[in-house]
Amino acid sequence: MNVTNQLEQNSADAAWAILHTPLSTPELTQFCRDIERLFRINPMLSVRHWRCLDANHYFFAGRNISQPTPFDFELVLTVQSLSNGLQIEYDQGVKSRTTITIDPVCNQSDSRSRLTITDHYDGLPKSERIQHLHQVDKSISIWAQDLQRYLINWHRWSNYRLWRWYMQRIWQPMTPMGRRITAILLWVTAFELTLVLLGAAIFYLDYA
Repeated sequence: MNVTNQLEQNSADAAWAILHTPLSTPELTQFCRDIERLFRINPMLSVRHWRCLDANHYFFAGRNISQPTPFDFELVLTVQSLSNGLQIEYDQGVKSRTTITIDPVCNQSDSRSRLTITDHYDGLPKSERIQHLHQVDKSISIWAQDLQRYLINWHRWSNYRLWRWYMQRIWQPMTPMGRRITAILLWVTAFELTLVLLGAAIFYLDYA
């Protein structure tokens, strides 16, 4: 499946990423309603606390490692539904809101919907925004790439309960570092198991 990624930035203090997904627009809309999962997929955000305050408000605290000097944050998120997606507003910080737009894709056999993530930085006067450049979230392109990869795997494997359970109960609560360590351990274990099976096969062929 040929999937494209794009990152653009303009002079209006907004940055966006566009990704194509194998999900239908209703499926992608339903997926994006899990706000916590969306943010936890971002490998540049280490989540320390996530709490649902009510149906449309969340408390989110953690560390952003997208800058050369990582910075901590504590935010209250307000989520509003849009006709073609949703909007996430932040109660403080240089980033004012994130808009997630979902559109159907026509005339393409490799995708069924397009997801656009737009970060807006117009909530503060320009002079104040310049003073907070070290707190600009630069993770949007990496977030889009990992979200795209997650959606492809979700389309392939989400019908299997064991896979959904692992991703939701084990993988999702992990920190990005924990996921990388777990992946390394799994690869090492698989390699060692392959060597054991290869040794057993050689022994069987020689002495059977």
